[in-house]
This record gives sequence, C-alpha cells and structure tokens, in this order.
Amino acid sequence: MTTTLPKPEARDSAGDPRPRRPLNTPMLLAYAVLTVGIVVTLFPFMWMLLTSLKSFQELFNLSFFPESPTLDNYRQVLLETKFVVWFGNSLLVAGVTTASVLFFDSMVGYTLAKFDFPGKNLIFILILSTLMIPTEMLVIPWFVGVSDLNLAQSTPGAYFSIMFPGLMSAFGVFLMRQFFETLPDDLLEAARIDGMSEFGIFWRIALPLVRPALASLAIFTFLGNWNAFLWPLIVIQKPEFRTLPVGTALFNGEAGTQWGLIMAASSLAVIPVLIVFAIFQRQIIEGIVLTGMKG
Repeated sequence: MTTTLPKPEARDSAGDPRPRRPLNTPMLLAYAVLTVGIVVTLFPFMWMLLTSLKSFQELFNLSFFPESPTLDNYRQVLLETKFVVWFGNSLLVAGVTTASVLFFDSMVGYTLAKFDFPGKNLIFILILSTLMIPTEMLVIPWFVGVSDLNLAQSTPGAYFSIMFPGLMSAFGVFLMRQFFETLPDDLLEAARIDGMSEFGIFWRIALPLVRPALASLAIFTFLGNWNAFLWPLIVIQKPEFRTLPVGTALFNGEAGTQWGLIMAASSLAVIPVLIVFAIFQRQIIEGIVLTGMKG
C-alpha cells in the first residue's frame, strides 16, 4: 500500500507559509478578457492551419476540424509550384532590408540625437514629414527610376529594385533617435576622453544600450517587407524574382481559388515571422522591464 505525501506549502524567504492570493472579481474579469483576446487572436491561425490539412472535397464543409487530415496541399505547394524560390526571394529581400534599416537608421538617429549642427531639427522634421506621403504616390516615381536605369533585367538589379524603397525608413530614424536621446551624454564623453573613435562609441557603447529599440525595429521591418505585395507586384518582370506574397496570389485566378494551396503556403509563410519574434522578444521584454525601473 502506497502512501501519498501531501505537497509542501509555498513559503516566503523567512520560512513562513505564503498566503494564497484570492481570485477577486477584477482578477477574474481580467483573466476572462485575456482568454477572449487569446481565442480571437489564435482562431484565424488555427482555421488557416486546419484548412490547409483538408482535402479539396472538405474545403467547403463548415467544419472546423478536417475529417481526413492530409498533407497533399503541402506536397503540391512544395513540389509542384515555385514556392521554395518565392520563399527564398522573400527571405533575401526581408533580411537585407532589415539589416540595412537597423544599421543606417540607427546611425542617423544617433547623429540627430547626440550631435549639434545647424539645421538638425529641420532635417528631423523633413524626415518625419515623409511619413505623411502615401506609398501609392511614390510607386510611380520609383517605377520610372527603375525603368530608366533598366535595373529589373539583371539578377542583382532585380533584387535591388525590390529592396531599395525599404533600405531606410523614417519611422526607424524617429524610433532610434528617441531611444538615443535617453542615453546620458557623460557616458559618451567618458569614452571620447579615453580616445575611442566616434564610430566606436556608436558601435560599442551606444548601440548595445538600445537593443530593445533595435529588436522592435527589426520585427516591424522584417514583417513589413516579408508581407510587401504592391511594389514587388509592379516592379517584378520575371517569374523567378517573385516574392512569396506575389507568388501566393497566383493561386487565385479566373478558373477559381485554390484555397487549400493558399492556406498551406500561408501556414509555411508564418514560420519565419515567428522565428524572428522568438529571437527578439527577449530584448523587447528586457527593455520594458528596464523602462519601468527608471526614475
């Protein structure tokens, strides 16, 4: 006969039993709201994933779970389409533009925050004013410039044509400037007294201190370029340079919409975004914690 030992009570640092926190009405309401928010957020993703596992005959049944799950849609997407090429193109475009934005926007933001020179505020206002210009108004001059330079014909030129509108962003300059403003000038002056170069101060001292801002900017930039559709659709002239959103749109044609392939491709397209968020979420959380401890 076995004897079940009681679980030890939770105790505080002094060894006294820790009182259990009662679940009052506001806490229960908060948990209920959070639960509803989680369900509303995850429902479209679950629907997309489960629909990708349905056969063509099951797609139009109003059932949430597939009756006979199958990976046929994934097989068709990976083996019978150019999904791998589209995936690689999107990964290249999003990766290069994200790295470019992080480097150049942080440099501009650092310059505007920590250096005094004539016209600094005017330059910052002009950069911010570009945020008020809709992207649709810039598409025509972008396309005319690409056409005049004949960039879209060669492989390097085609990729550069897709990437160049996103190599720098006004939002990134604004975000990095605001974070660099919070750094104490005495810390940077001490580095100058020690003989460190200005780029060394930026790269080795200032930049590591604004990692939460870099993480947030990386997620926003990668997600925006990964999902970009309008400009790649206009500028791409050869099928081998299509990005993932443009290629996935081919599954929707005059003969009908291949919902199974769209859901399978969309499910695979979410993976890099989740990986990027998993990489940078710790930096964001640490930044929130440190922000709450200031003052």
